[in-house]
Amino acid sequence: MRLRFLLSFVLIAVLAACGDGTASRGGGGGAEAKRLRLAYQAFPSGDLIVKNRRWLEEALPGYRIQWTKFDSGASINTAFVAGSVDIAAIGSSPVARGLSAPLNIPYQVAFVLDVAGDNEALVVRNDSGVSAIEGLRGKKVATSFASTAHYSLLAALDRAGVRESELTIVDLEPQDILASWTRGDIDAAYTWLPTLKELKKNGKVLIASRELATAGKPTLDLGVVSTAFLKAHPEAVDAWRKAEARALQLIAGDRAAAAAAVAAELNLTEEDAADQLGQGVFLKPADLASAEWLGTPERPGALAENLVSAAQFLKDLQKIEAVPDLATVRGAIYNQGLPDVLAP
Repeated sequence: MRLRFLLSFVLIAVLAACGDGTASRGGGGGAEAKRLRLAYQAFPSGDLIVKNRRWLEEALPGYRIQWTKFDSGASINTAFVAGSVDIAAIGSSPVARGLSAPLNIPYQVAFVLDVAGDNEALVVRNDSGVSAIEGLRGKKVATSFASTAHYSLLAALDRAGVRESELTIVDLEPQDILASWTRGDIDAAYTWLPTLKELKKNGKVLIASRELATAGKPTLDLGVVSTAFLKAHPEAVDAWRKAEARALQLIAGDRAAAAAAVAAELNLTEEDAADQLGQGVFLKPADLASAEWLGTPERPGALAENLVSAAQFLKDLQKIEAVPDLATVRGAIYNQGLPDVLAP
């Protein structure tokens, strides 16, 4: 029922949408006004550095750059289907859903922003009496549905032998998780920074995504591009990839400068931003072309297998209807020009 409702909502959004991923035309003399619409999320990442430093505005003076904040990957997927976003920062689990039926979103994975580490975790209230995942039976746990945190929560429960039906899982965006936590409405939550830091003030971590990654259930934050936009504006996509690679280099080479940019975007102190950046796992730009990640056109990387595995896990839990085949997912990995296109 939830899938049918979601599909109906998405179809209505498509009919109502006016964007199609191509350049829009302005009024007046009919001159083409190129536009790049980016969806970002409020977690510490190179994406926030690109936004704060205005590197895209610098690299693409002929484009009108629009940044829009989203609270979760589920809402970003809906925006893609509606044709209202061109490029987005989105978790690997929502991407696995997006590439699966019934959504089948035409977008391409073109960047790995980060690998989830201690920046995403399952936290339980100190006064809950719970000290292990098995103790969540009968408790109320919040997460953002169709997010990497939701995927990781299900993976953690599965690993501990706890059935989803043995607890109450509620769908809340990060800011609503914090409000519910403050009121005492929930016992635990699986979420990400910066909300995670607030929960840890009177809660304890049962498991973090770093541990789940070593157990075979890694989650990532990815950069995805509308296929229509990619075909119409490959040069803009290359400029975006270069900017994101530049951000990864800043995180690795000048953590203080990276933290200053993230702090400005998240309204944190620079010390807090540096600490939160330190909890994620950030690749080197050259790593993206490796066999473990995007690979190259001649040698596809293993990211496609990761996404298929995530989709299969979600299908086993009856969260999606079907699993896309490996060839389909490989076709949704954009690695043209790697690694050279990422060079400064």
